[in-house]
Amino acid sequence: MSGARERMVYSAAQLVRARGVTATGVRDVVAHADAPRGSFQHYFPGGKDQLVGEALLWSGDFAARWAAEYPATTRRPTPAGLFAHLARQWKNEFTRRGFERGCPVLAGSADLAGGDSPVTEQLRAALDHWEHAVTDELVRMDVPRRRARRLATLMISTLEGAIMTARIRRTVAPLTTVVTELAPLLDSRARDR
Repeated sequence: MSGARERMVYSAAQLVRARGVTATGVRDVVAHADAPRGSFQHYFPGGKDQLVGEALLWSGDFAARWAAEYPATTRRPTPAGLFAHLARQWKNEFTRRGFERGCPVLAGSADLAGGDSPVTEQLRAALDHWEHAVTDELVRMDVPRRRARRLATLMISTLEGAIMTARIRRTVAPLTTVVTELAPLLDSRARDR
């Protein structure tokens, strides 16, 4: 991230991952991004809502890109392999950096999903973008689109729950468990027309 604006969006995503939306302050984001103090209003005239909305959209893009990278990691893509790929990023994150930071989409939903926040639309868009990317990868594996959408919802919902449980228990074991237990179901249900 080279520019102050991009650094602030990235920093907001990282702080939301660790603290949630409510506890992430604009001053903290500016300091984390090492951005000039007066630059926030210049880049984000919509204030904190604009910044958090863009951070959530960035997070959805990151998750979608990660899903789209899966085919390059294997010779024979499978739905279970895609799910393992999604979980691997979190296992690596927790192993390298500890359990302080979770998924910004989940953190954002904890603070925003039940209310009338102006950021709720970006939260939905981030989740939709991620889910569409997983769906598209499943369709490339010849899973019918309707089934692929359902499996994408199952995969993301299960992954988010495992991320939360891993953070609470401070172990990657929940991620290993869901990958192992869901694999046979994903591969067999993917074949159902």
